[in-house]
Amino acid sequence: GIIPTTRRRLEFHQRWPGVMEIGLNAAGRKVRVIEDCLNGRRTVWDDPFKPGRNGIQGLAQRIEIPSPLALVMLVLGTNDFQSMHPHNAWHSAQGIAALVPAIHQAPIEPGMPVPPVLIVAPPPIDVPMGPLAPKFAGGEHKCAGLADAYREVSAALGCHFFDAGGV
Repeated sequence: GIIPTTRRRLEFHQRWPGVMEIGLNAAGRKVRVIEDCLNGRRTVWDDPFKPGRNGIQGLAQRIEIPSPLALVMLVLGTNDFQSMHPHNAWHSAQGIAALVPAIHQAPIEPGMPVPPVLIVAPPPIDVPMGPLAPKFAGGEHKCAGLADAYREVSAALGCHFFDAGGV
């Protein structure tokens, strides 16, 4: 939700969770999308410059707070390929694989259903340009095969899967 080259955020109705909520409600589906977006969040790795970007830290509480949930969407991975990380698609998929059990084991109230998980493979990184180019240098190579790696992890964990790079 960060507007490129600024430190301002898009309004809720402009960010993808808001667009999705508005669209689903307009189509007659009564939903509330609770976003937990954090600029720079990784699957399971720390950011050496900004603390608190490791996706597994505090995940159980982020699931517990708004429960019961009908669905949890994991839309992470792009930041795993920042230039300071040596990770490839397999590493990022293993990070996602670590997050799913954390969601399933979150301390929700007894009797509440454990929410299903939708793993979303982010679109592939193009050749980085502009002010963020150094931050993502090489990311277009490191992310190769991400959708396939996420698809495999999703199948192994019994999760739903969506390839955002396919639309």
